[in-house]
Amino acid sequence: MGSKRFTESYILGELLRLRLAQAGLAAEHRQGLGNTAIVEQALSSGRIDVYAEYTGTILREILKRPEQQATLAQLNEWLAPRGLKAAVPLGFNNTYAVAMRADRAAALGLRSLSDLAALPAARQQALRSGFTAEFTTRGDGWPALRERYGLQLTPGRGLDHGLAYAALARGEVDLVDAYSTDAAVDRLGLVLLADDRGAFPRYDAVLLMRATLDEAPLRMLEGRLDEAAMSKLNGRAEAGETFEAVARAALDAIGRTGVAPNKKAQGAAVTAAGAAGAAGADTAAGAAPAAARTWGAFWGRLFAPDLPRLAAEHAVLVLSSTLLAALVG
Repeated sequence: MGSKRFTESYILGELLRLRLAQAGLAAEHRQGLGNTAIVEQALSSGRIDVYAEYTGTILREILKRPEQQATLAQLNEWLAPRGLKAAVPLGFNNTYAVAMRADRAAALGLRSLSDLAALPAARQQALRSGFTAEFTTRGDGWPALRERYGLQLTPGRGLDHGLAYAALARGEVDLVDAYSTDAAVDRLGLVLLADDRGAFPRYDAVLLMRATLDEAPLRMLEGRLDEAAMSKLNGRAEAGETFEAVARAALDAIGRTGVAPNKKAQGAAVTAAGAAGAAGADTAAGAAPAAARTWGAFWGRLFAPDLPRLAAEHAVLVLSSTLLAALVG
């Protein structure tokens, strides 16, 4: 299996590897292959057999379809000529969301974007937004939100994602755009306003795989992760736990609880893993200062298993571009 170069993808890649190993199958995780185009090419060429992808990304980036939404059956109909299929929906939708501090949302009585739209225009305009530049310009971001809900907000100048979260935590802004499984949502105790009119497209996590792959050993994972659970897992990894440790705790909890897919309690298994795993990590760390754990995590990420491959690719690109520049010069 493969993964892209961001926390959630690494965790899910490890979860797949551990589940296949648990089922007695030889499994290798090729970490951080690159962006969507690179990982999809690795899948199509047979370098990998499966990786975690999102329905919206499959629809727009891989299939280049104009539809706003598609069912899993439709995606598979369009993927079939490529020798690929999508299966095993994991249970969470990692899409855009609007986040607020819990105390601020409670003070305004806001639980959904419809509640926000119901505020008088003057109160809406008094709210301070910390939207990113990308969110304010993307068709599936602020423009879709404004059109669907008729919001009277005035987006401010675009902020970097990290800066926006920091500003929200300090109370300098009232609203920020978020991804529904961002680690900061759990870490900062934020509230995501429900998109009750469906302005944002769905980016449901599924497994994208070669059509010949038997997904039966991976069916155990179907519907076992919700947005809150995935946010907790992302937070643990960003706090310094290894991707393998985070994925193993989640898999162990799923196996212990046997929570049925697509039930209201489907996130309980992994939410429990978040609490139990965090306690285990603290015990293992002993009295080690937080700074030392962070420093160790930094070096662990820097000298990750994919360092030699990425360094070689970087050297080839630099030498090629230098040679081309010299020839042109």
